[in-house]
Order: sequence, then structure tokens, then C-alpha cells
Amino acid sequence: MMWARLMVGVGGPGLGLRASRDGLLRVSGAGCPGKRQQQRQASSAEAALKKTPLFDFHREHGGKMVGFAGWSMPVQYKDSHIVSHMHTREHCSIFDVSHMLQTKVHGRDRVKFMESLVVADIAELKDNQGSLSLFTNEKGGIMDDLIVTKTDQGYLYVVSNAGCADKDSAHMKARLAECKAAGFDVDLEFLDEALIALQGPSMSQVLQQGVKEDLSKLTFMTSALATVFGIPGCRVTRCGYTGEDGVEISVPQHRVVELTEKLLQNREVKLAGLGARDSLRLEAGLCLYGNDIDETTTPVEATLVWTIGKRRRQNKDFPGADIIVPQIKAKTARKRVGLVSTGPPVRQHTPILSSEGKVIGEVTSGCPSPCLKKNVAMGYVDAAFAKNGTAIQVEVRKKACPATVSKMPFVPTNYFSG
Repeated sequence: MMWARLMVGVGGPGLGLRASRDGLLRVSGAGCPGKRQQQRQASSAEAALKKTPLFDFHREHGGKMVGFAGWSMPVQYKDSHIVSHMHTREHCSIFDVSHMLQTKVHGRDRVKFMESLVVADIAELKDNQGSLSLFTNEKGGIMDDLIVTKTDQGYLYVVSNAGCADKDSAHMKARLAECKAAGFDVDLEFLDEALIALQGPSMSQVLQQGVKEDLSKLTFMTSALATVFGIPGCRVTRCGYTGEDGVEISVPQHRVVELTEKLLQNREVKLAGLGARDSLRLEAGLCLYGNDIDETTTPVEATLVWTIGKRRRQNKDFPGADIIVPQIKAKTARKRVGLVSTGPPVRQHTPILSSEGKVIGEVTSGCPSPCLKKNVAMGYVDAAFAKNGTAIQVEVRKKACPATVSKMPFVPTNYFSG
């Protein structure tokens, strides 16, 4: 029970999410004019938040709504964060990810255009195959992480983070103008489709009932256009942010409630919110942009070298390559690592100490693991302390607590490879 009480901060590492009793970020206590004014300000802030096509649906199903990346999103539903987390690991859950930026890149030079922005070798992808990649800047910093899929429909399908949507779209538009001026045949289309993620080991069993395509042929990081439970024009991509088998389904806005309701008719399926999504991704060792990676972090420091295509490394033809490629051989002064500890939970900005008490780094994400019943975290440490098994300490409430550098993922992933 003590461990369960540690999970009360349902926002997870670095999200800073708070849910009030009525499911909104609201200032309590209307007994004095000052607090009424605070209430009005809070209400105004809520009104300014963008809403996904499932907003009313979330409220009707007990979703506790919080502000996240400029959107009003459910942090949890009637089930506790831990129950939702474990249900996803054992069955499957629906996550609303409609706040993410979806883009199509059209034109004969679409691959050349996209490769001028990211580190992946998109040209080598097969039709309907995708790759995790990174927008990088000329200093080698990570501007965002994204998934690029090379479809057989004559366009690239790109999904990037909601918190970086304005930055990413401006970045792509600026490069588009440069490419068009140079005679490139390329265009951008920003989509207004809804996007839901169905994640968990029973996903395939649930979804197969609603599609004619054989899901055993849709392997991890591949994609297909399909009619899903009678709704045509859906893009189904086998990927996700939980470490489990799963899909993300891009669906017309006006039919996303219908699709969600049909999926929920299966008893295997429940709704899940940001709280569970965050602890699931941390157990899987997946980065959260703005916490674990940002423009001050290079792919080498973040141990994301595997996202850089071999041809791209050899040609050094992506933004920041002159800084990033030499780091691959020369190594870096710091490195992202996993940490496991006992005692009080470890959160973002917790100092990481050597066994002698010297500050050697900082935690970027951390939470108690519902699966492992101990604290897991990731952060950056001086490279000399980055070896798995190294005994270190974390400073929680001004007290040094023992910790160990650990391999990630903390919980084995279950991606479907066929």
C-alpha cells in the first residue's frame, strides 16, 4: 500500500499534471474575492486549451482532464493510474493521441526533402515501412522525435509530438520554401484527422474482428490503409509508446467516437490516460521530448545513434552531421542511462551522485514502476559512470539514496515482428 500511495502524482515524470475532483485544473475555495479571481483565471486557461474530437467523450466516461502541450487531455479515468497501467500490460487500452501533428509529404522529391531535415535513411525504407527519426539542428541538437512512413500511396506519412507542433510545422514550411525555390517537386499537407492508439497484448485479437486485412502480416513499424469496423480511409500503423504490441489508427474526426465505442464493446479494451501512458513509456525506456531529449541533447548523448542511417552517417548530409558523426567515434562527456532505486520516488531534476557524493548528472524522468514495484528513472551522467551495474546515488529530499545504472528497457518490450 505504501508503494501504491507513491503513485498519487498521476502525471508521471516531468508532466506536472494535476487532476482536481471534477477532472479539471481548478482552484478550490470560492469563499473570497481573491480566490474567485483565481477561479476565473483558471477557467480562462482551461477555455484556451485545444480540444481533441474525443473531448466530450472523455468527460462523459469519467476522464479527469488536464492541460498538456496546449491541449485538454485525460490524465486518467475512473480506474486508478496503476490499474490502467497494468490493464495495458495484460490486455489492451485506448489512448487518445489526436493532439499529435500528422503530416503528409507529397511530390517527386518528398524523400529528398525529408532527408534534408531528419537523420533517417528514408530512401531505403520499403513501401509502407516506417522509421523512428529525429529532427536535428545545425548544432547537433534534437528538435523533435517523429515517425516517418514511406507509403505506397505516393506520399510520406509523418507523426510528430504535440508539444513541438508549431515548431515542427514552421521548420518544415521554412525548408519547403527553400526547396521549392531550388526547384524541388514537394508539398506539405497538415492533417486534421483524429488519432487513437490501441496498445496491449490482446490488440491484434481485438482489432482483427474489425478489419479484413491479416494483422499477422502487419509487423512492427509497418502501415496500411484499411476499413476499420466499417470506417473507410483509416491508416493503421503498428507502433506505439508503451513497449507493448499496438497500433495507432488515423481516422476521420467525425467518426473517431464511433470507432472508439466499437473497440470498447470488447471487454479486453479500456480507456487509459496520460498518467498510464507516461509510466508505460518509461518502463519501456522510451524518451519524452522536453524531458529526456531536447535541443541541448545530441543523438549520441541520448544513445539514439541507431536512428541515424548508415548511408546518412557516411555522407554526413543531415543537419548537425559535422557535430554528431564525430561524436559516434570520439564518444561524449555524458550519456543517457537507466536507473533503478529503492526508497522515495525519483523525479525529474533529481541530482545523481557518485558513491562519494559528487554530482555526476541529473534525472530527466522517473516514477515508481507498477510492474517492478521499485523506482525506475532515466537521466544523464558523466560517461565514466554510464556502465550498467554501476553503483551510484540519487539525492531525494536532500538525502542520498542508493541506485544502480540499469539497462533499458526496464520491462521487456513486446513489439510484433511476425
